[in-house]
Amino acid sequence: MSDDRLIVALDVANAIEGLNVAERLGATVDFYKIGLGMLTGGGLGLANELKHEQGKRIFLDMKFFDIGATVEKAVRGIAGFDFDFLTVHGDPQVVRAAKEGASGTALKILAVTILTSNDRADLDANLIIPGDIADIVTTRAARAFEAGADGVIASPQEAALIRALPQAKGRLIVTPGVRPGGADLGDQKRVATPAHAIAAGADHIVIGRPIWQAPDPRAAAQAILAELATV
Repeated sequence: MSDDRLIVALDVANAIEGLNVAERLGATVDFYKIGLGMLTGGGLGLANELKHEQGKRIFLDMKFFDIGATVEKAVRGIAGFDFDFLTVHGDPQVVRAAKEGASGTALKILAVTILTSNDRADLDANLIIPGDIADIVTTRAARAFEAGADGVIASPQEAALIRALPQAKGRLIVTPGVRPGGADLGDQKRVATPAHAIAAGADHIVIGRPIWQAPDPRAAAQAILAELATV
């Protein structure tokens, strides 16, 4: 039985590999994320096929960041495909432009706060203001909500703080950086287990390699779904 709180990240090389993963998962998974890594490998076509031929929900993870007019135009084009979620950087002017581009459609705009692969040392190298990451993420989330974001992308470690914001009422929290117990962290630095992420206030969790790199991806997904059923 599927549970769309689980979004499987198809971070594979191309659309053929992505279709293979989706076929192996079958009806176990209803929601997929397709990102920049597959953009030149047929990712948009794969997203369209999964959405309109297989009835799956699609999270297009493009993290748009540009001047307002460009973001608005790009989002308007994406909105025509009838996908479910799209990411943009969480700067308020970017969020406002994206919402304008998505107006009149069901596409939900998710604002990226701080990437889950970043820690404080990374923020220092990027000249991001000093302070605790959780405080920065929470502030960026609040500003993104005020700019009209339908939801935010944040690590499970910040989900509870974001959920407590007055601005978060009725908004989505989507958490990458989720790893089943004992899984390799890969390039993620701020992580939690699936159950902890949902209990902290996340609406959806995003998991990729622990599922599609598993010897039996369907069994790996089913184990995660069984864990989600406890929260």
